[in-house]
Amino acid sequence: MDKKLSIAIPKGYLFSSNVEVIKKAGYDVSGLLKDDRKLFTYSKDGRMRFVVARPMDVPVYVEHGACDIGLAGKDVLAEEERNIFELLDLKTGECRLILATLEDCVEKVKNYYDHFGSVRIATKYPNIARKYFDKKGMQTEIIKLHGSVELAPILGIAEEILDITATGETLKENNLVEMESIMVSTTRLIANIVSYRTKHELIDDFVNRIREVIK
Repeated sequence: MDKKLSIAIPKGYLFSSNVEVIKKAGYDVSGLLKDDRKLFTYSKDGRMRFVVARPMDVPVYVEHGACDIGLAGKDVLAEEERNIFELLDLKTGECRLILATLEDCVEKVKNYYDHFGSVRIATKYPNIARKYFDKKGMQTEIIKLHGSVELAPILGIAEEILDITATGETLKENNLVEMESIMVSTTRLIANIVSYRTKHELIDDFVNRIREVIK
């Protein structure tokens, strides 16, 4: 059996908390703490390969076997719907997916809802948005953006945004107010289906060590 594990770790706001959990679980993460912009690094004993990836790419790498396991937000997993195993909720990186609009557009948007009008939604999560409004039976125009979603209502591109928030500060700074909460997202440990069969002892050991930390 291959004695090495490859793990995908998301860049951005989840990076530090994930690295800290892995470190507390007894794994060498010194390579991840260097500010050298490397996209992958190894533990000192060579038994762990860490791949640093865009959050949306983590489940892709895991599904296709480029990495055995990975850490991803539940929001990303819900959007991507990849064929992977979800092994553990780390309870870290908690945030919410919400619908928001400009403060002075609240009544206008409520009127669209009340009369089942068509609403333009700007988001990084088009699949989640489409499913949510399909369940409501509402017509929507989904506008996919890759960044600065908060600008969409300000520039008149969309009436609402569907985006992630942790503190709500960005919403306040852009004169946006929350309309609805869609889901709560926390960090999840995921595994490639084949890897979980062929490296189950290594992966189970990793899961158990992480579980001890998050207790």
